[in-house]
Amino acid sequence: MVERVRELGVRDPRVLGALAAVPRHHFVDAALASRAYDDCSLPLGHGQTISQPYIVARSAELAISGMVAPRTARVLEIGTGGGYAAAVFAQIFGEVYSIERVRALHDRARANLRPLRLATVRLAYGDGADGLASEAPFDAIIAAAAGAEIPAAWGEQLAPGGVVVAPVGDAQQHLSVLRRDSQGRWVCQQIEPVRFVPLLSGVIAA
Repeated sequence: MVERVRELGVRDPRVLGALAAVPRHHFVDAALASRAYDDCSLPLGHGQTISQPYIVARSAELAISGMVAPRTARVLEIGTGGGYAAAVFAQIFGEVYSIERVRALHDRARANLRPLRLATVRLAYGDGADGLASEAPFDAIIAAAAGAEIPAAWGEQLAPGGVVVAPVGDAQQHLSVLRRDSQGRWVCQQIEPVRFVPLLSGVIAA
């Protein structure tokens, strides 16, 4: 799996090492265990998926680019899912906060992550479109759901010089890197076409 991700263009050894360190089979249903190390997304239920390893790695590589000290960086993940990406990010960044709007997935991620004893990962149940103001500011926000535009709350919760890595678009989505310019406007760099679940507001308690 790691070699396939490398072939697709991810080169940062810190990111490739993080992928190698996390047991992806621990985050998928037993019936899908034989596909755990395929470079593809897999269903989690509730209309959500565990992200493709390449996308997790590419997002991390884009977030890390330009960081002076990633091991001290504070990162917010939007859309915890089963917790796989948060586990990967924890190998790279200093603190990882991850928010999930579906209570059942939040609970599943907590159960999945508990045996790994990742002290730097903190999970929150809530509306990811609102970010996580109580723990802001963040050096990077990495989203696992696509919206037509970046929620204002994310920009407000970025540290100076911070970056958002997110899929942007409706019918056509692009993994994008967004930063604020000196006037406070978003500057967006489109990286590549992607297909993510939509960014939805509200929470699902059941």
